[in-house]
Amino acid sequence: METRTIAITNQKGGVAKTTTTVNLGACLAKLGKRTLLVDLDPQGNMSSWLGVQINELEKSLSDVLLGTIDMADVIIETNVNGLSVAPSNVSLTNIERIFANEPEREMILLRKITPVLDMYDYVLFDCPPSLGLITLNALTTAKEALIPLETKVLSLNGLITLTNTVNLIQKSLNHNLEITGIIACKYDKRTNLSKMVVDKIKNGFNKKVFNTIIRESTKLAECPISNQPITEYAPESSGAKDYINLAKEIIAGEPEPAQAAQIA
Repeated sequence: METRTIAITNQKGGVAKTTTTVNLGACLAKLGKRTLLVDLDPQGNMSSWLGVQINELEKSLSDVLLGTIDMADVIIETNVNGLSVAPSNVSLTNIERIFANEPEREMILLRKITPVLDMYDYVLFDCPPSLGLITLNALTTAKEALIPLETKVLSLNGLITLTNTVNLIQKSLNHNLEITGIIACKYDKRTNLSKMVVDKIKNGFNKKVFNTIIRESTKLAECPISNQPITEYAPESSGAKDYINLAKEIIAGEPEPAQAAQIA
């Protein structure tokens, strides 16, 4: 199977991008998929979540993008079998300024990560909450985009802006890019608002919305402090079950072997 490269993105903060990247990645690994998580957020929250001491890193993703080391040199194995991470820290903040006038600056990540892609079944990019150069690099590198959406607020305007951006990148920089799906997150079945938001998304985007809904969960909120994904911290929780179901739904979208051979 060709490596599936997936950007998990939304320009709005607090919508569960990092939560989705970590827990979806752990679930894919649990289901036997070799998975690499790439931390593209200068805050390094995903790296910290997985136990990386980001302020003590001697080498990080910013060094890779600057060309001083190879991608393989920064990848760290996590405590989850089959799950690896390429960590980042605040040094990534300077990348957009440094490459502002660089030719083909949207292609830097693609060039750097290509040599390691064959090592993994899935590569997930945790994007920062903006549509700047780093997110642009992720969308130019990935063949798929997943969009987590908080169901507590009606943010369809931002969703439309993001889908328009993805369509623009598809036409100009990355013809292979497709929106695989929209993930309804932080769903609270006790409120009419959550149900209303999900209904609105489904009415607007129809088949692009995953069947799996990520429910609001205390355990999901707690598990970053444990330095573990939800599959390790609370494997019987609703959050673990939801992300396993999401992973299965994504795996179900893999090309058939005959199709994969034809593409290759």
